[in-house]
Amino acid sequence: PTPWLWVSEGITDYYADVALVRAGVIDSAEFLALTAGKIQEVADVPVVSLEDASLSAWIGMTDGTGSIYYPKGSLAGMLLDIRIRDASGNAKSLDDVLRGLYRSTYEKGRGFTGKEWWAAVSSAAGGASFEEFNARYIDGREPFPYATDFALAGITFVVDSNRIPRVGIQTRGDSAPEAVMGMSEGSAFAAAGGLVGDELVRVGDIEVSGGDWAPKFRTRYGASPEGTVIPVAVRRGGQPVTLQMALRFVTIRSYRLVPDPNASPAAVQVRQGIMRGSVAK
Repeated sequence: PTPWLWVSEGITDYYADVALVRAGVIDSAEFLALTAGKIQEVADVPVVSLEDASLSAWIGMTDGTGSIYYPKGSLAGMLLDIRIRDASGNAKSLDDVLRGLYRSTYEKGRGFTGKEWWAAVSSAAGGASFEEFNARYIDGREPFPYATDFALAGITFVVDSNRIPRVGIQTRGDSAPEAVMGMSEGSAFAAAGGLVGDELVRVGDIEVSGGDWAPKFRTRYGASPEGTVIPVAVRRGGQPVTLQMALRFVTIRSYRLVPDPNASPAAVQVRQGIMRGSVAK
């Protein structure tokens, strides 16, 4: 067990995307879309620090955070890459950190320490301290500073908000019938008398016959007035039960990353450096 999965699994996941855009397999728009998708993944689960997420992977969390160190670690890697490039005038990058640690630790038959990691990051950034970054975003649980950090790379962070109906349950999602594994506090399903262990049969007009029922539910009832009562058919202990569920809406935020047409030359250089794997000469 280690609190460093966010680096060894998460930041390497950042490089999975970086490798694709640098090789020309995907373009910059697709790269930014992949990154925005990871922001959404992180936003959709309970808040957890990266160190805790790394450790909790070993105990099998069931709240959706079991592997969040992948996308959240990937995002931390991108923010570090941006900060290093910005601080060094794009002369250094996260590439230098990983390359240096590979040579100084792995090639000598051992892993890296936390002290070595942050020393390498600081060195690449011209001696800048990352103590606050570590305390707030790695060991801490504060939301990542997407808007300010992405701006350093000439990228605009856009947040879109929509009100959608939400049943408020967690299901296994990989089996039939679809069983309720958990419920959000104050959810519509719980208020209607639903229980963990109930097997969904139908939610309003939507047959629950596969993992795609939730988007269909949101499309079907998205324009209905909040509080509209719909029947929810479940099996409980093998017996059919019909619940009367009042629709409840939640505000869902979705995220986009787009190039800033008014970015400074330095910020454009950082963005292009990430996409091309280049640094200033």
